[in-house]
Amino acid sequence: MPRSGGQLELHSGAYVATVATIGATLRTLQHDGRDLVVPFAADEVRPAWRGATLAPWPNRIVDGRWERDGITHALPLTEPERGHALHGLVAWLDFEPVERTDARVVLAATIQPQPGYPFRVEVRSTFELDRHGLRQRVEARNLDTVDAPFGTGPHPYLVAGPGPVDEWELLLPASHVLETDERLAPLGLVDVEVDPERFDFREPRPIGAAVLDHTSTGIERDATGHARVEVRGDDGAGVAVVFDRACAWVQLYSSDLPGTAMHRAGLAVEPMTCPPDAFNSGTDLAEIPPGGTFTAGWRIAALPPFA
Repeated sequence: MPRSGGQLELHSGAYVATVATIGATLRTLQHDGRDLVVPFAADEVRPAWRGATLAPWPNRIVDGRWERDGITHALPLTEPERGHALHGLVAWLDFEPVERTDARVVLAATIQPQPGYPFRVEVRSTFELDRHGLRQRVEARNLDTVDAPFGTGPHPYLVAGPGPVDEWELLLPASHVLETDERLAPLGLVDVEVDPERFDFREPRPIGAAVLDHTSTGIERDATGHARVEVRGDDGAGVAVVFDRACAWVQLYSSDLPGTAMHRAGLAVEPMTCPPDAFNSGTDLAEIPPGGTFTAGWRIAALPPFA
C-alpha cells in the first residue's frame, strides 16, 4: 500500500480527484488538467497536513490541555515547536471506504476513547464530484454514553496559478480576525481594520508579501447561508471554497516554509466549525449527545479566467 493509504480516484466531467484513505485526505484535485490544490505523491507521507480531514477539532488546543467537569485532559503535543495539540486525532487513521461510485466515495473511521479524548466517535467523510466541483461532507456520530465535544474542517492548499501566493488575488469577506500571541494561542477578536494589509480582504486584492496565518469570522453569506473564499491568478482563473453555516470560521495560511518546495506555493483555506482552542473556550464547539450526529460541509470549485 502507498504511504498515503489506499487511492480512490473520482471523475465527473472536467473534474478529477484522488482521495487517500489515511486521514480521508484530498491528495489531488484538477479541473481540465489544472491543479486546484497542491498535490503530493501517493507514496509520500502527507506533508504539512496537506488535504487532511481535521477532527475532532481543527487548529489548536493550547498546551494540549482542556478541562471538563473539573477534570483536566492532556493530549499529545503534535505541534511540539509551539507546545499545542494540532488538528485533531483522525489525520493518521486509515479510513475504510464504505460506499463507492465513479464520482463519490464515503470513508469511515472511529476515534476510540483515549487519554485526552475519552469518547468514541465515528467520523464519516463523503467526497463527491459534480459539475459544481468537489463536495466534502463530514458527519460525526457519538457512539459513547456521554456528550462528546467535536469540531471539524479540511486543510486544502489552494492553487490559483503557476506562481507563488504573492502573485494571487484573495477575496475573504470577513469582518473580524482572531488575534494571537507569538505561539498562535488566541487572545480575542479584533476588527480586520486593525491591520488591513494582513487581515482585510473584503474586496479582492493581491496578497503580495503579506504573511497569513490567522482565523477570520463575521463572514458574509448568501441567501442560502453559504460563504465563499476566492483566490485568483492574473487571468482571473483560480479556485473557490464554499462552506455552509456549520463553518463560522476560516483559517488562512500562506505556507511560509522557507527552504522547502512548499514555501508560499499554496494558500491553505480551512473552513472550521469552531475556532482555535474551542475545547477550552467552548465557542461554537459542538456537543454531540449519545447516539446523535453533527455534520458540516464545503465545496472546492474552479474559477474560470476573466472573459
